[in-house]
Amino acid sequence: MQKRKLGSNGLEVSVLGLGCMGLSSAYGQVVEQSESIALIRSAFDSGVTFFDTAEAYGPFSNEEIVGEALAPIREHVVIATKFGFDIDLATGERRGGVNSRPEHIKAVAEASLKRLGVETIDLFYQHRVDPAVPIEDVAGAVKDLIAAGKVKYFGMSEAAPDTIRRAHAVQSVSAVQSEYSLFYREPESQLLPTLEELGIGFVPFSPLGAGFLTGKIDTSTQFDATDFRAHVPRFAPEAMQANMALVEIVRDMAAHKNATPAQVALAWLLAQKPWIAPIPGTTKLHRLHENLGAVDVTLTAADLQTIDVAMTKLNLQGARLPEAVLKMSGL
Repeated sequence: MQKRKLGSNGLEVSVLGLGCMGLSSAYGQVVEQSESIALIRSAFDSGVTFFDTAEAYGPFSNEEIVGEALAPIREHVVIATKFGFDIDLATGERRGGVNSRPEHIKAVAEASLKRLGVETIDLFYQHRVDPAVPIEDVAGAVKDLIAAGKVKYFGMSEAAPDTIRRAHAVQSVSAVQSEYSLFYREPESQLLPTLEELGIGFVPFSPLGAGFLTGKIDTSTQFDATDFRAHVPRFAPEAMQANMALVEIVRDMAAHKNATPAQVALAWLLAQKPWIAPIPGTTKLHRLHENLGAVDVTLTAADLQTIDVAMTKLNLQGARLPEAVLKMSGL
């Protein structure tokens, strides 16, 4: 698989990564550990070298699974994990809100190193910005971890352009992670131009719109109560009815390219910038291989224009997250 460079500090990853969150949280039933490990290793065998996890996924269990799965091939992969939520490091209890106090960041790093079974965290993201802690202090704490050899690269997630600029002035940011897809194009207005100016890579999460762009979800879909989509406004039946028009655009292009809707959605992202590396997640092996097939789908300038023109006629409905979550994250 081709690779892409994120940032200017030497970070290089496979053009598509694997988001591992869904293996242990957020999407309903948890996957058996043995199945999760097999899926992660299959991703590597297929060329994926970029794996995304976080202390908050579980909490903690996702890092342990990723660490075990990648242990035999550690030197060949890039592991990204995250700090920033207020989680008791002894019990895993979620205390609510965020916590990016420098001492907490360093404690999270130590705990993540142990769970992952590694000597260095390749990419350490601030999961959500903490309004109570100056971003310069956060960047300074990560800079200390880099100097100590415990972290290689600094990342940020769901951060505003001005916040990224301030952090980058203290410790070079290699990658920013935020939601971006045909279902949510807000980063195009301010975030992407800022990243291009500063030379920072971009890692879109939910590149398939939390599954919506695959065409496998419609108004008859019933989400488990433990599936976060059951509480997301854009997945409410009325909103989905309106949003299905986007799926039809993707389906039409997929038929034109002899591909699947998921592959077209991912190929569209890859065509936006050469410093974008999406991290689609899945719990199913056949979906993993379908997603990776996106690297063989080329969308021409005419194809991209066709999609853009069709999207100007859409009126997408519903927020991408519940209002309470957006407020907690400062989004």
